[in-house]
Amino acid sequence: MIIGETNEKEFIKLFGTLLRLKNILSSFDAFVGKEIVSEREFQNYQSIYIDLYEKYSKKDKAEKEDIHDDIEFEIELIKQVEVNIDYILMLVAKYHDSNCEDKEILGAIEKAIDSSIQLRSKKKLIEDFIETVNASTEVDKDWRTYVEQQKEEELNNIIDSEHLKPEEARRFISNSFRDGVLKTTGTDLDGIMPPVSRFGGGRAKKKQLLIEILSIFFEKYFGI
Repeated sequence: MIIGETNEKEFIKLFGTLLRLKNILSSFDAFVGKEIVSEREFQNYQSIYIDLYEKYSKKDKAEKEDIHDDIEFEIELIKQVEVNIDYILMLVAKYHDSNCEDKEILGAIEKAIDSSIQLRSKKKLIEDFIETVNASTEVDKDWRTYVEQQKEEELNNIIDSEHLKPEEARRFISNSFRDGVLKTTGTDLDGIMPPVSRFGGGRAKKKQLLIEILSIFFEKYFGI
């Protein structure tokens, strides 16, 4: 589905209304099974909605203020209805049970991930795991093992490439996952960085780059 530039705001408003109505109606038992919009259609619309949210989130401050004079993204409602990793693993298990032949399930997995703010950052991780699935795969168990291996390998690469203090960096990341937030203020982050000159803004630039790298890593592995 392609939306023209002039129709984006209208789509955002309409889907926001749909989200609010769905949120209200879902509390009534009589609504269950009588949805006019199918689950797959809803995921398609939600995926487009998130695409637009990400697009407008990258605009400069003046443009954002202009946009929010007209529309408001219902991101909290999105988070309430989006799928989680358990749902994805259930679909992966179905794909496994089909002897890895049912391509429609792969399509359903992709649509489900794209319709989730939380899972988008984990998309490649999930897809790479699916490529390893074979007849002997135990989906839940092997997924956990795969994630831990990938997380450890990626963290080692970050430590090496950014010349971080290994023990301090591991403690920082462990505490971040424990607390559910990557702490980028205070002195904790400074404590894992290598010596960098403060002259010419070198240390500030290095710190900002490290925040970006660790944020991507954190979002990729948090919650799974």
